[in-house]
Amino acid sequence: MRIGLDAMGTNHSPCTEVEGAISSLRDSMDDLQIILIGDEELIRLELQKYDSNYPMDQLSIIHAPERVLNEDSPAKALRQKPNSSIAIGLKMQKNGELDAFVSAGSTGAVMAGSLLILRPLKGVDRPCIGTVVPTAKGPLLLLDAGANVDCKPHHLAQFAGLGKVYAQDLMGIDTPRIGLLNIGEEPEKGNEVTVTTHKVLSSTHLNFVGNVEGGELLGGACDVLVCDGFVGNVILKFYESVASFISNLFKDKLGQGSGDLRDIFKILDYTETGGAPLLGVNGVVIICHGNSPPKAIHNAIGVADRAVQAAMLSHFIEEIDSFGPTGADL
Repeated sequence: MRIGLDAMGTNHSPCTEVEGAISSLRDSMDDLQIILIGDEELIRLELQKYDSNYPMDQLSIIHAPERVLNEDSPAKALRQKPNSSIAIGLKMQKNGELDAFVSAGSTGAVMAGSLLILRPLKGVDRPCIGTVVPTAKGPLLLLDAGANVDCKPHHLAQFAGLGKVYAQDLMGIDTPRIGLLNIGEEPEKGNEVTVTTHKVLSSTHLNFVGNVEGGELLGGACDVLVCDGFVGNVILKFYESVASFISNLFKDKLGQGSGDLRDIFKILDYTETGGAPLLGVNGVVIICHGNSPPKAIHNAIGVADRAVQAAMLSHFIEEIDSFGPTGADL
């Protein structure tokens, strides 16, 4: 298993990436190979801080002299910085040199690079970002979490199909419940896009449970929640703030808490998931938060590993093919 890791993505690169990679190798099976992609001199200096109690033969470096910054225009950055860690990593996956690529760099650049280099899967018009968030009944896959601000009904239907496969392969849910985020449960509620999307999803083979209101999310009303990227990103940012809010609340009111409280915080901690998959491109790409700590990088590598082991990409292709026409003119 060859996982490419953008070593220049986080706010504290390459320190965070190196620590996360070494942590993964210490816990991994023998077949895991991690390729750090970035400034070789900086990476080697960081590696010198660690002793040899990890499988050093399973870690290698590919030099990438350029780095895409968050303030760079994603499309221009890929053209102007062809030797960036993001561009090199995606090209290596396209050429079959990597099984998956993980990056905490510019989300826009990873998204644009995946579209231009890996290309969307056949039948997928717009790849989407899926993020796993907690609910009272278990994890929920939210998509799109920010890649597509404006969507048409057939885009949302494609997201639902991709989400079904991810929930089966990586979340272990045999028949995931697909919900459509809306302002009411009735099929006729919402705007023109959601009303039409309800009709499209109702006509598919998916286990579509109908519209889901915002107040039902934490209760676990569905396993996969479909929405456009504007709304999805707002929900995601709210979710990410919940853990620190509750943690601070308990500290203020009850002191440091007990082991049971730590278990609660673990469920709410986004770093336990590590990264968000970019679904619908012809490759396995995991996008991490720029402020990710080493634990998040470690867990993102694990997500990439499981996605490849589950042959998720081939399952995406089968699922989208099974849809047939979904109304691309809707």
